Amino acid sequence: MGKHFGELAKIRGLISYRLSPHEQRAFAGAISNGIPNIFRRFRESVFRVAPAFIIAYMIYEGVEREQHRLSRKNPADFANDE
Repeated sequence: MGKHFGELAKIRGLISYRLSPHEQRAFAGAISNGIPNIFRRFRESVFRVAPAFIIAYMIYEGVEREQHRLSRKNPADFANDE
């Protein structure tokens, strides 16, 4: 007499279709459509994303180089020490 989950209520006018997981083809078109799609999406987004990464990397390298330069001791300050 109990109803299973998914059969708890009837909604009029709503049509739903299901396909069994055993009937689906999980990798249908993965090689013929998927691989070219990866290259197409890369070409479309590389010019939008790459400049930001290049600028961020150049800023990071400059800051790291300056930090390293400032943290070193100046040998001329210790020339007269005994």
